[in-house]
Amino acid sequence: MSIQIIKKGLSDSIQDNGRYGYQHLGIQPNGCMDIFSAWVGNYILQNNLNTPVIELHFPSSRFQFDIDYIICITGANFVPVINEKSVELYTPIHLKQNDILSMLQPIEGRTAYIAIQGTLNDTQWLNSYAYAGKRLEKGQILDFKATHSQSIIKQEHYNHLIEKIHAHVFDHQNPIRFIPGPAWKDLDQNAAATLLELPFTISPQANRMGFHLNGPKLNLSIPNAYLSSAVTRGSLQLLPNGNIIVLMADHQTIGGYANLGQIILVDLPRFAQMKAGQPFHFSSTTLENAHQLYWNLYESFQH
Repeated sequence: MSIQIIKKGLSDSIQDNGRYGYQHLGIQPNGCMDIFSAWVGNYILQNNLNTPVIELHFPSSRFQFDIDYIICITGANFVPVINEKSVELYTPIHLKQNDILSMLQPIEGRTAYIAIQGTLNDTQWLNSYAYAGKRLEKGQILDFKATHSQSIIKQEHYNHLIEKIHAHVFDHQNPIRFIPGPAWKDLDQNAAATLLELPFTISPQANRMGFHLNGPKLNLSIPNAYLSSAVTRGSLQLLPNGNIIVLMADHQTIGGYANLGQIILVDLPRFAQMKAGQPFHFSSTTLENAHQLYWNLYESFQH
C-alpha cells in the first residue's frame, strides 16, 4: 500500500506539527509551514490533527497511487488534477488504483497540503515524522496504510471551518502582527516608525529556513554586538545590511543578529502563504492578545 513519486518537485516533504523540546540540543523543529491548512485536511478526513501530510511547493511532485485512497488537498491552489481531470480543494477525493495526481500551476498561495486518510508506516524521529532538510525524490515510495473504515465528516459540518481558516490564511490585507523582541528598544526612532508604517515584500530568496524581506533599511540607535541566543519560527532578525530575515520552519536554533520581534503563531500561516513581491505591513501586539487569537482559531478544530 503505497504512493510513488513519479516526478520530483521543487521542495516537497512529509511534515506534521514538528518536533519540539529539542532546540536546546540544536535540533530544528521543522513541521508544516502553514499548519492551519494541514489541520483542515486532517480534520475533514477525521485524522488526528498531527497526522503527517505531504507539503507541496510549486513546481510540485507528481504522485501515483497503487491502491484506493481518500485524500484531501488544502492550502495553496496549484490546480490539482487526477488523471488530467480537475479536482476540488477542501473536499474528500476518492482515488483508485494507478490514479495519478499532478499540480498544474500556482493560482493562490505558495504551500499546498495533501492529507491522506490513514497512517504513515515510517519511523518517527523524536516523536515526529517531519522531514529535517530531506525532500521527496523521484522513485521514492511513501507507505501509507489506508483506513477506509473511518467515516467521512459531512461537508455541511466543515464548510464554516473551511471558510474561516481559508479566509484567515489568505488574508493579505491585514498586517502581520508581531510581539516586540529584545532588540526592539535598540532601533533608532525613525527605524521603529518605518517598520510599522512602510510596506515590505518577501524576496524571491525565500525557503523553509527563512524569508528575506525587501523594504526600507533599518538602523540601530547604537551598533550593537549581540550574544547568540535562542530563536524560533517567526523571529524577525535584523541583518547587518539593514534588511530583515524572518525565520521559518527549518530555522537554526540560535542566532546572533538583532532580534526585533516575533510574528505571532496565528499569523505565521498567513505569512508563509504570501508570494514573493506581495506587499504587507507589520503591526505590534501583546503576548496576551497573541494567545487569545491563537486559541480562538485552535478551538475551531475541536468541534
